[in-house]
Amino acid sequence: MLSVLSMLSSFELFKIGLGPSSSHTTGPMKAALRFVQFLEVQGQGREVTTLDVCLYGSLGLTGGGHHTDRAILLGLSGQKPEVLEPASADVIITQISQTGTLMLGGNTKISFDSKTNIRFEGQTSLPFHTNAMRFSAFDAKGDLIASRIYYSVGGGFVVDEDEAGRNAPDAADVIPVHAFSNAQELLECADAAGLTIAQVMLENECVHRPRAEVLSGLDDIWGHMHACMEHGLAREGMLPGALRVRRRAPGLYTKLRVQNPDPKQSCERSDWVNLWAMAVNEENASGGRVVTAPTNGAAGVLPAVINYYLYFVPGATDAGVRTFLLTAAAIGGLYKRNASISGAEVGCQGEVGVACSMAAGALAAVLGGSNAQIENAAEIGMEHNLGMTCDPVGGLVQIPCIERNAFGATMAIQAARLALLGDGTHAISLDEVIKTMFETGRDMSTKYKETSQGGLAVNIVEC
Repeated sequence: MLSVLSMLSSFELFKIGLGPSSSHTTGPMKAALRFVQFLEVQGQGREVTTLDVCLYGSLGLTGGGHHTDRAILLGLSGQKPEVLEPASADVIITQISQTGTLMLGGNTKISFDSKTNIRFEGQTSLPFHTNAMRFSAFDAKGDLIASRIYYSVGGGFVVDEDEAGRNAPDAADVIPVHAFSNAQELLECADAAGLTIAQVMLENECVHRPRAEVLSGLDDIWGHMHACMEHGLAREGMLPGALRVRRRAPGLYTKLRVQNPDPKQSCERSDWVNLWAMAVNEENASGGRVVTAPTNGAAGVLPAVINYYLYFVPGATDAGVRTFLLTAAAIGGLYKRNASISGAEVGCQGEVGVACSMAAGALAAVLGGSNAQIENAAEIGMEHNLGMTCDPVGGLVQIPCIERNAFGATMAIQAARLALLGDGTHAISLDEVIKTMFETGRDMSTKYKETSQGGLAVNIVEC
């Protein structure tokens, strides 16, 4: 969690990377790269001749279906998730597989066989977080040079063994203009300054970088979200993995366009929202480029609701999209600070549930809602996702994850509309529902927290 005076930037929450999972793909890739950088800082990089990697807990149980092993190889090769293209990733993985060697950090050739040098130790969990991994480097004599533990704590955030438990964020603390640690403080500081929640976030972001850079960065985030959606609408075929799940978005897209070529004229708005959400998450499930929002597994919710705003809300603007993203980031940051956005820690309520809450509050904002109504919408969005399990079939981010994003998006729209019918007064606060979500996640059986040991993951064969 973050310290009281620090803030989570929108650009930390919305990360650009590769699917299918922010915690099981993006996080491990970043952790592997951090270990390479650690070796370089210690002056030990060129002494390494081989490496061992142990994946514990949820990473060990579902890492195969989540491409964790691929992510490790890419990170060790010096690749960064925010810039690596999916096609380039395939080339690197193929080369390592064929040669049995890996270019550590892109510089030093070491022997590496992913079948023996990466071990899935799912029955063992480390205390700090279930998504743990240990990297061990050896020299030519087989002697251990260095060993480090990293934790992928959700949404692509990574902490090492020294940072764990120290409330250390990914980036250095920067004192914001408007400091808040919970929703109540956010409302109070916004109202005191006469600002919307989005304006509070914008002024805080401008502590990090110039205003023009913040705005262009937000446009870039939406650009990547939209591109992911467009790719998902166009690419046909089967998703990777033994389930042989067919991409449905292209066929649905064709069907909807036949019925009504212009979505703006369609009476079946929910069909389009479902389509947009599924398109993003089918692309994510294929290992494509996505934006964590707040995770990869929930990446389809926000883009689908943004498209709903752009297509179906009169007067929608690019500035409105920025307001949407800033508001969503403020809400997502509260969950990251005070609870969790890790399915392996609290179930899917921490992924699709949080995305639904973020999108609901953000849509209320661009529809002209007050700060109180925005907070109410975010609370409604989570309240009806409490207790949602994370039970990916076959360890793949496909069933029920893809459809779950569609439901999360449509629920967010309904939550926003419901909140706007009121004046912002409500019985349960966003802070209370965040606390409840975290407690519910702690009480939830481990088999329902991204382990594929319960729920649909074990019963689908019987269905």
